[in-house]
Amino acid sequence: MGPLPRTLELFYDVLSPYSWLAFEVLCRYKNIWNVSLQLRPTLIAGIMKDSGSLTAMRFLTLVKLEHPELLEKVSRELWMRIWSRDEDITEPQSILAAAEKAGMSTGQARELLERVSTPEVKNQLKETTEAACKYGAFGLPVTVAHLDDETYMLFGSDRMELLAHLLGEKWMGPVPPAVVARL
Repeated sequence: MGPLPRTLELFYDVLSPYSWLAFEVLCRYKNIWNVSLQLRPTLIAGIMKDSGSLTAMRFLTLVKLEHPELLEKVSRELWMRIWSRDEDITEPQSILAAAEKAGMSTGQARELLERVSTPEVKNQLKETTEAACKYGAFGLPVTVAHLDDETYMLFGSDRMELLAHLLGEKWMGPVPPAVVARL
C-alpha cells in the first residue's frame, strides 16, 4: 500500500503577481513531491474588493470546466501578458490571444469568452472564491494542503519551504535542479 494521496489546492488570480510565483513553484514541484495539484481560479475581488480581473477569472473558470488540460498554460499566458509584457488582460482580445497562444483554437476561445457571464460560470467562480474564504483567505495566493486528514492553509508565495516541510519533502529553491536541467 502506497502513501495516502496528498492534494494541494492553489487558489489564485492572474491579477496577483504573488499568485504567479506560487503557481510556477507548485507546477515545478508537483511531480517531484508527488502531489495532486488542484488549480482553483479565484476572484481576488471577492476577497479584496475592487480588483479588475473578473472576465479573465471567469474565462479561466470555464477553461477549468471544459478544457482542464489547458488551465495551466492559459493561466501562465495571462500572467505573462499582464506581468511580463504589460498587456491589458481586461480586454476580450487580450484574453483570446492568451488562450490561443496557450494552444486553444480560436473557435474554442471565442465560444468560452461568449459564455463568461452565464450563471453557471458566475456561480462556479463565486463558489471557488467562497471556498478560499472558508479556508481563511484574506488575499491570494492561498495554498491548501490536505494531508493525513488534516487541512493546512498557507497564504502567500513565500511559504513553499513550510509547505515542503509539511509534505516531508525537500525544498530546493524556486527552480528545482530537475527543472533547471530542462531549461
